[in-house]
Amino acid sequence: LLLLFIFSSSLPTNRGSVARFCVAMAWSGRFPMLLAPWFRFACCRHLALHRRGIASCIDPSVGLTEEQKEFQKVAFDFATREMAPHMAEWDQKEVFPVETMRRAALLGFGGIYIHPEVGGSGLSRLDTTIIFEALSTGCASTTAYMSIHNMCVWMIDTFGNEEQRHQFCPPLCSMEKFASYCLTEPGSGSDAASLLTSAKKSGDCYILNGSKAFISGGGDTDIYVVMCRTGGSGSKGISCIVVEKGTPGLSFGKKERKVGWNSQPTRAVIFEDCTVPITNRIGAEGQGFHIAMSGLNGGRINIASCSLGAAHAAVVQTMEHISVRKQFGEPLAKNQYLQFKLAEMATRLVAARLMVRNAASSLQEKRSDAVALCSMAKLFATDECFMICNQAMQMHGGYGYLKDYAVQQFMRDIRVHQILEGTNEVMRMIIAKSLLQE
Repeated sequence: LLLLFIFSSSLPTNRGSVARFCVAMAWSGRFPMLLAPWFRFACCRHLALHRRGIASCIDPSVGLTEEQKEFQKVAFDFATREMAPHMAEWDQKEVFPVETMRRAALLGFGGIYIHPEVGGSGLSRLDTTIIFEALSTGCASTTAYMSIHNMCVWMIDTFGNEEQRHQFCPPLCSMEKFASYCLTEPGSGSDAASLLTSAKKSGDCYILNGSKAFISGGGDTDIYVVMCRTGGSGSKGISCIVVEKGTPGLSFGKKERKVGWNSQPTRAVIFEDCTVPITNRIGAEGQGFHIAMSGLNGGRINIASCSLGAAHAAVVQTMEHISVRKQFGEPLAKNQYLQFKLAEMATRLVAARLMVRNAASSLQEKRSDAVALCSMAKLFATDECFMICNQAMQMHGGYGYLKDYAVQQFMRDIRVHQILEGTNEVMRMIIAKSLLQE
């Protein structure tokens, strides 16, 4: 490592920064991650962002530091090589691409904003949005699951004790194990504080009864971060408990058939006298709702970032399509109406990206406006990016409706982003509450 660091210092600034970044990550116990990305940069390969020749006005690297540009390139390259070629197959065959995600974890993407001492990359919220946007250009559905996984690990890392952090976080950061977030129930969606899943104390254990609905990764993942009722009604009676797969009394419903997000399984998670050690409780009793909402603030900008990546890919693909597709004797790109539509798509994309990055910075700095800004970013970005993908499909004409073309999958995969992590109607409620309280 010392020799590699010395060699990296002799490289030009941009390549040397990536080499040093990878070496630093290796020092935190992630040596396997070092080899592939560092070697590519050391050999001066041009990565995806440069190969694509992105128009400067929508270039997602604008305004980033050199270090941010470098790991953005790593994420773009991974999306191009490891995800995009398989995106359609994962969707059609409903494949949960475990090995691909583990390769992403070798690059540090299994615990992006987790502390390095428990295996994380230790990056900022802004860095995280940059990475998730880039990965989503390869597959929004898979990246969205990775964002949920990262949120679960962050909750344990932030609110767990030292023993819990060192027990659960390292295998999650490496994606040796996968995590699911369990809040929603059949009878409590937007009204999350009314959840009914109970956890009754019995000696040194909790006995859980109830069920969770629409759980991403349910049945295929290893760690379930469960919000359950240990006290009275309302938000203050909720606690957060980690339930491991294989625990007696834990079972799963049928695999749901979905419009999109088909590269990640969705099932009900069922607890029937499920006995879990008290030591698996994260934080204090009654702190669960706070933990859940804290996780969702970051989760909202993460999922908004996934929408950005899909929309960015849709804009680029539309530019390419209308440049080569001819009607009435000339390329569609000559049609002023389509030019105007493309301009609107690009404007919405850049505006949404700026909102997401602003919210990420606010959350990182723990500013008082962070909750409202995260809600604004989620509302605006997921709405606008869905409109972008829908318009992209329209501009592809009949081809856009074929599964041979990626725009239809991007549209299907990000439609649910307007519903999960708090519906966009709930985002409006949060924003209005913030305004009127001030």
